Amino acid sequence: MRTLPACLLLVLALSTQATQAAPPSVQKRLSRRAETGQLVEQILEGSLPVPTALSRLRLLRDEAHAAGALIRALPDLTDPRRLRDVTAVLAGLETRSAEPALVELAGHPDGAVRMYAVQGLGRLRSHRVEVLLPLLGDKSVGVRREVARALGASRNPKVGKALLDAARTEGDPQARVLLLEAVGASGDKKQAPALKTFLDDSSESSRFAAARGLCLLGAAEGFAFARKLLASEDKHVRRQGVALYEGLPVKLSQAALRPLLEDKDRTLAASAARILYQGGDKTMLSWLVLASWNAQGEEKLTYEKELETLQLADDERKALLRKAGMVK
Repeated sequence: MRTLPACLLLVLALSTQATQAAPPSVQKRLSRRAETGQLVEQILEGSLPVPTALSRLRLLRDEAHAAGALIRALPDLTDPRRLRDVTAVLAGLETRSAEPALVELAGHPDGAVRMYAVQGLGRLRSHRVEVLLPLLGDKSVGVRREVARALGASRNPKVGKALLDAARTEGDPQARVLLLEAVGASGDKKQAPALKTFLDDSSESSRFAAARGLCLLGAAEGFAFARKLLASEDKHVRRQGVALYEGLPVKLSQAALRPLLEDKDRTLAASAARILYQGGDKTMLSWLVLASWNAQGEEKLTYEKELETLQLADDERKALLRKAGMVK
C-alpha cells in the first residue's frame, strides 16, 4: 500500500479542526484545499479517472496547488500507468507552474508520457521550442501530432521551416495536416510560397490544411481557396469554407463571413457569427443570443451550440437580453 505524502497527511488531519475554527471565508478556502488534497490522492492511487479528476479540480479552481502536489509526488511514481495519468492531469490543468515538470516529462522514455507532456506544453503556448523541435521526429505518432499542435500554438515564426520540412516527410496523414496548419499558426510568412505547393496535393485533407495555413498567414491563395468552397452548392463544403476562417482577426474574415449571417443555412450563419466574435467583433455575441432567443426547435440548438463553445455565462446572457429589451 502506498504511503501518503506528508503534505497530504497534514492537510487531511488538520482540515476539519482548522475549518471549524476559522472565519467563513477561510473555512471555504481550507475546505477547498482539503478537497483538492483528497482528489490528488485519488489520482495518485489510480482510483479516479483523469477526465473526472480534471473536471472536479477545475471547479475547485485550485489548479496550481494540485499541480504542485502532483509534481512533488513524481519521484515516487514507479507504476507507468500512474505516471501517465499524473502527466495527463498536469497537462489538463493548464497552469504555468507545471511547465518545468512538463518540459522534463517531454523527454521521458514512455511515449504516452511524452505525448501528454507535449500536449500540456501546447495548451500553455509554451515558448520552449528547443524542447519541442527535436520531437518532430519522435517514433510515436501521438507525440508528433501533439508537437505539431504545440509548435503552432507557440506562435514562433522561427519554427515555420522546421514544421514544413517535417510535413514533407510525415507518413501519418493526421500529423501531416497538423503540421501544415501549424506552419500558418507559427506566423512565418516566408513559408507561404512552399505552403502553396500543397494546394495541389493528392490528399484532400492536406489541401485543406495548406489552405488553412495560408489563411492564417493572410495569404491571398488561402482566401481564394476558401471562396471556392463557399461558392459550392453543397452545404457541407460551404461549412468547410467557413472553417478556414477560424482564429482569424475580423479584419481578415468580415468580408467573407458577414454576408453569411443572412444565409438560409443557419448552421453556417451561426458559425460565421461565432468566428467573427472571436476575431474581435463583439456585437456578434449579442447577435447569437438574440438569434437563439427568437429561434424555435432545432434551429435554436444551432445557436446554442456556438454559445456553448463561447462558454457564455447565464448572467451575461441575461444582460444582453435586457439591453435588447427582451427581458426586464
